[in-house]
Amino acid sequence: MRNELKEISRPSDEFAMPRYDEIALVLQGGGALGSYQAGVVESLAEARIEPTWIAGVSIGALNTAIIAGNAPEDRVRALHGFWNAICRPRDWVANAGALMLPYAGLNELVRKWTSNWAAGRALAEGQPGFFVPRIPLPLAGLDRLDPARVSYYDTAALKATLLNYADFDRINDGPIRVSVGAVNVRTGNLVYFDNTRIRLVPEHFMASGALPPGFPAIEIDGEYYWDGGLVSNTPLTEILAEAEHKNSLIFQVDLWSARGKTPVDFLDISERTKDIQYSSRTRAITDLLADRQKHARLLKEVLKHVPENVAKTDPIFRIAKAAADGSSINVVHLIYKNKSYEGSSKDFEFSFDTMREHWQTGLDDCRNSLAHRDWFDIPSREHGFVTHDVHRVEAHLRTKGEHALGRALRA
Repeated sequence: MRNELKEISRPSDEFAMPRYDEIALVLQGGGALGSYQAGVVESLAEARIEPTWIAGVSIGALNTAIIAGNAPEDRVRALHGFWNAICRPRDWVANAGALMLPYAGLNELVRKWTSNWAAGRALAEGQPGFFVPRIPLPLAGLDRLDPARVSYYDTAALKATLLNYADFDRINDGPIRVSVGAVNVRTGNLVYFDNTRIRLVPEHFMASGALPPGFPAIEIDGEYYWDGGLVSNTPLTEILAEAEHKNSLIFQVDLWSARGKTPVDFLDISERTKDIQYSSRTRAITDLLADRQKHARLLKEVLKHVPENVAKTDPIFRIAKAAADGSSINVVHLIYKNKSYEGSSKDFEFSFDTMREHWQTGLDDCRNSLAHRDWFDIPSREHGFVTHDVHRVEAHLRTKGEHALGRALRA
């Protein structure tokens, strides 16, 4: 197809995945950064790794619809179609940036300028097949205000785009469990629309991405819903809530990095605020699960001192034995790392070239993660919970190399 991403070397052999009870894909919200997740999905497709459960929020929910709404052999093509549809093709400004590529000093400045130009166009004109400015804006006292119209943009076009690239019968009747998070505007509670409990329609996915005041609330069964990222931008806990007594492999794909540099100007502050606000809290969850595994091991030791006939007949001890069994959870963390030219507008910078660059980054990060075959061994129930992050490994190796160079220079 046209505008395909450049080919880089693929794994030489098919991935031999251990037999997990659950293979989950967790997709964070992040607007235009979401094409990074599409690149991850392409890498998983190359390795023939099939998720059994996908949980998404905001743009992660829209990607979820495309993935679950297509057969495995069609998913990457459908994702290309979706992202090509909602991103603007290269214009004369982007062409000017491309001409500067040989001049490294100018390129950085030009990339920042063209990126800001694309973000400005998105604000002024909207994005095709996604959202358009609402003209005129509804005004209190002059209009009878409808919660579904109080927004800067109209997202009606998104429904047609989702129906074009996702088969909703497949979403509801196919082999993948689907959960997308949204916030009930009236109660303020985070809810997950799940195809094991209800039949999902485009509005459920649109609700997950209805970030106010830009996008309007979505009405479902008499209630209005906003973007799930207002409460929790990473649906990892939804997967973990049902991970008890299972061997689970989770690919957590984050679009915001919790770690970053200290801001030195107001634009940096705006970007860093978004990173912190929308990044995941994986480390806090890791500590919580580590404590849970510690308690499970302690309970297992206590049960060794209970007479066998009592342990088998007393219902309390049967429950305790089940709790002591614990679970094995392996999280492969894929985190988008900011590009030097990006700023606080990176989540609504939908230019075609930037989309392709995000996609390629996700593809490369996941391929590099899959190269660490030992990461995918099922953890023992004693350890219970492990995480892997290819960027953390690269940073560790870089630090070791710098220390080795320092020692050599001092010698």
